[in-house]
Amino acid sequence: MMKKALDLLPLARVLALVAGGMDFATGVGMVLWPTLTLSLMLVPGAEALIYARFVGVFVGAVGASYLLAWLSGQQEQLRGVLRFTLPFRLGAGSYCAVAVAVGWLSPMWLSVTAVDFGLVAAQIWLLGKWR
Repeated sequence: MMKKALDLLPLARVLALVAGGMDFATGVGMVLWPTLTLSLMLVPGAEALIYARFVGVFVGAVGASYLLAWLSGQQEQLRGVLRFTLPFRLGAGSYCAVAVAVGWLSPMWLSVTAVDFGLVAAQIWLLGKWR
């Protein structure tokens, strides 16, 4: 059984690198170049740039947590970050879906929901296989 868990380590490392790199780059972009970052995300309107920068710090920190686990290369570090980030991803993805549904955000924000829910599914799958 322990061998199966070790076989998933490379996949978990790839997921941590991709999710961490994406979030960290988005976070830095939201802080330094919020208008450009939002336009690259196809999200209209950058009227609240100070708030966007604040959100960028948080998103970047979540990304950094994945990258730190990836750098460690250790299974327990990766398992921890995959568990720890689930509520953040579920919360952000759910909020965007509801906000689009009630008309607070444009439909392009569903890209956030798709990415977050996709990562939640991948992380839950990996964690389930590691039992």
